[in-house]
Amino acid sequence: MPLVTVAQEGNRRLIAAADEAARRQRLHPGMTVAHAQSLVPELVVIDAAPEADAAALTRLALWCSRYSPLVTPDPPDGVFIDIAGSAHLFKGEAALIEDLGRRLDAEAIGNGIAVADTPAGAWATARYGRERIVAPGRMSEVLGLLPVAALRLPPATIESLADVGIERIAQLAGKPRSALQARFGGELLLRFDQALGRAPEPLSSLQPPEVPSATLVFAEPIGTPEDLERVIERLCGTLMHDLERKGIGARRLDLVFLRVDNIAQAIRIGTARPNRDQRHLARLLKERLVLVDPGFGVERATLTASWVEALSERQTVGQHVADDEGSVDLGPLVDTLRTRLGANRVFRVSPVESDLPERAVRRISPVAPVVGCSWPADLPRPARLLTPPEPISAIAQVPDAPPRLFVWHRRRYRVARADGPERILGEWWVSDEEIGQRRDYYRVECTDGQRFWLFRDAPADEGGRWWLHGLGEA
Repeated sequence: MPLVTVAQEGNRRLIAAADEAARRQRLHPGMTVAHAQSLVPELVVIDAAPEADAAALTRLALWCSRYSPLVTPDPPDGVFIDIAGSAHLFKGEAALIEDLGRRLDAEAIGNGIAVADTPAGAWATARYGRERIVAPGRMSEVLGLLPVAALRLPPATIESLADVGIERIAQLAGKPRSALQARFGGELLLRFDQALGRAPEPLSSLQPPEVPSATLVFAEPIGTPEDLERVIERLCGTLMHDLERKGIGARRLDLVFLRVDNIAQAIRIGTARPNRDQRHLARLLKERLVLVDPGFGVERATLTASWVEALSERQTVGQHVADDEGSVDLGPLVDTLRTRLGANRVFRVSPVESDLPERAVRRISPVAPVVGCSWPADLPRPARLLTPPEPISAIAQVPDAPPRLFVWHRRRYRVARADGPERILGEWWVSDEEIGQRRDYYRVECTDGQRFWLFRDAPADEGGRWWLHGLGEA
């Protein structure tokens, strides 16, 4: 049934919000309840709770801080997330919004998500556009196709624009600015300029409660890389002292610079393990300074440990050397490589109990604990597996024997030595399609010294095909 919430305004009861079913019946916020019930007699009416709605939106915005330290609620139904300094931790913008949308869907929270160069552009695209990611430089093109309501204008202004035949944002571009301001007011041009990035739109980000943080305020704005690096060192020293007192370590740090024009610039780093090494964390933050535009100067800097875990003290021997019974801490090295290369490019491989080679390995965190299983020592595997295996043309002198010649990528290889076969059967407990599958693997060395791992997927008399599955030798 169509449902609306209502609020009292003087002597009138007005619709504060309408669900999708009500909107299909042409009910909208601002309409009187009496008028709405005359149009939809079966309308469900409940009292609005603006304070509870605002609190819920704030909680949702704080939850969104998992994606960026710069999060701003946009009442009544939006959240701005500045992901410029944190998208790399989620393998890019597309992966980030995919993860965000999946988590919101799992909580039954209806959502529309868009990424754009400006807050106003993202707001408009998320609600009225079709693209999820607006490429840099395309904001004007995308906005031009949207209705003027996408500029966050008051209903009265939208109606006045419609009266003169202006329904799309592109129609505003060809009109004299002085005439638009004189007739529709300055808010129209301000919203238009904010959407295109011609006018700034400062956002006040939320600060999660009870989160360890350190702040520095400067008497004079700063902006040189040297000054910013010194600020990072001081903030890390203060914050690490607080973390040590609480017995916790940082897994994620957010550094926010507030410029004199009230625009925030943020960077985010993550660590493989809880860490409060001041020098190491400061070095990681300094490497991300290339993403910060200080503009005309920075007047305040805040460093927040937005993800912390318990960290107990342990005895170390030297600076980089562990004793015979200990292990070298790879956490700082992993953190540095992830900061420079990206989190998804730093991993180690772990064995999996599977007969099929492509299933016998998986990527895990470089600092994950060692699992109990290992690869059999008497079954050597190549240094590199091709996924999926690539087909080749091969010639064997004797059926079910290793090939004497094969062609891969239009190049001919003559086999000098071969070892095999090693027979691997399909895993029938995984899929019925693998019942009866068989592979005969051969390790071959060519006349030029190169080594390959080949297999045939069926006996020769059954029309088995040859595949190349590995390169080199373990």
